Amino acid sequence: MQPMLTLGHRTASGEVAHTSEVPQFGLGTFLMQEAGECMAATLAALEMGYLHIDTAMAYENEHEVGEAIATAIDSGVISRENLFVTTKLRRPHAVSAEAARQRCEESLENLGLDYVDLYLIHAPPKDPFHRAPTWEGMENCLEEGLSRAIGVSNYGAHHLDNMRSYATFLPAVNQIEVHPWLQRPGLRAATSAVGAVTMAYSPLARGKRVEEEGIVDIAERVGCTPAQAAIKWCIDAGCITIPKSSNAGRIAENLGSLEVDLSSEVAALSGLEEGFISGWDPTAEP
Repeated sequence: MQPMLTLGHRTASGEVAHTSEVPQFGLGTFLMQEAGECMAATLAALEMGYLHIDTAMAYENEHEVGEAIATAIDSGVISRENLFVTTKLRRPHAVSAEAARQRCEESLENLGLDYVDLYLIHAPPKDPFHRAPTWEGMENCLEEGLSRAIGVSNYGAHHLDNMRSYATFLPAVNQIEVHPWLQRPGLRAATSAVGAVTMAYSPLARGKRVEEEGIVDIAERVGCTPAQAAIKWCIDAGCITIPKSSNAGRIAENLGSLEVDLSSEVAALSGLEEGFISGWDPTAEP
């Protein structure tokens, strides 16, 4: 059985509302834009036992995720109730409550679903004036059942703290780049402080560090691949973790990371930290 975490939204009174369960491990679909690539990868993952698929309107592949989900459900591979689907509001669309709700409906149409399990703002709106009304729209999606949970992505500690001034329901998730070379204990703590769970994207640092000596040595001692060690570090850190791959062999390898025991390598893994950001990082923006 795959590990599960509980999501919820903290209110001003300290209560937790709109709770749900999320599989801690899933498939990321970033950069899957070739025709049929995302459909094949998503279906392969579901057939292997993945329970969580992460996409976004900006990835331009929601429709292929939806096709794979429909195929998997129709063939009895998985039921909708056991599947967790995450998608995201594009940053250029994060300008108003109305836009947030409209784009959520468009994502649902693309996916062929009545609801998503998690809807995220892809990054802090560029104009700070748009942040409160956009979040209001996200809360409308939550309360109307278009999404079972709402959250943010690429938010820094200051963005999260500022949400206390305008959120009725604080985010359930903050999706950020996290991996052994970018461990972000401060931002993960800030995420937890608002009642949210950290969701780790690019857990393999886009492949830019997994062939280096440090992680290779750890993997050899444990008896796994370097990629599995990096993914399992994120899982053990309490993060929802969504490695991306469209290669069936890698998709299976990544799933195997759940069986890896890193308990003997805690100090060695901590020593890999170098503040390495492999891609986009709006967390430091104003």
